[in-house]
Amino acid sequence: MVELRKITEDNFIDAFNLKLAPGQECFVSHPIRSLAQAYVYRNQCQPFGIYAENKMIGYVMVIYDYDVPEYDIWHMMIDESMQGHGYGNEALKQVIEFIKTKPFGDSERVALTCNKNNVIARKLYEREGFSATGIEDEDEIEMVRFLTF
Repeated sequence: MVELRKITEDNFIDAFNLKLAPGQECFVSHPIRSLAQAYVYRNQCQPFGIYAENKMIGYVMVIYDYDVPEYDIWHMMIDESMQGHGYGNEALKQVIEFIKTKPFGDSERVALTCNKNNVIARKLYEREGFSATGIEDEDEIEMVRFLTF
């Protein structure tokens, strides 16, 4: 069972200790960078630790873009030692459920970017209803889904 827990002063160091598998550094930012961004955008985002059996095994941040408006999923990652067990899939479902509560504003649109060479992540996102929009920025592709209730 996977659980999302807000990043707080009690668990942010656990996020710093998460590790990407070799070669994945080009796919996602480390939580240290993401938490710095969370501080800057603190009125429109929520960083989460992804937990399994009471241990932080991953990280993800939800941010609301008032300009579009849309919800964005940033920097989702599972620790290298915990990959391949379905935790990312379950965490993504819980992120979508959190977004459905519209914690920062109204929007049915959820977007993220994915490195076009990250085949595993792209398949995960597609299984959850995300599809490529055709917008690319260097090696990142934008993917979007719309909320259903």
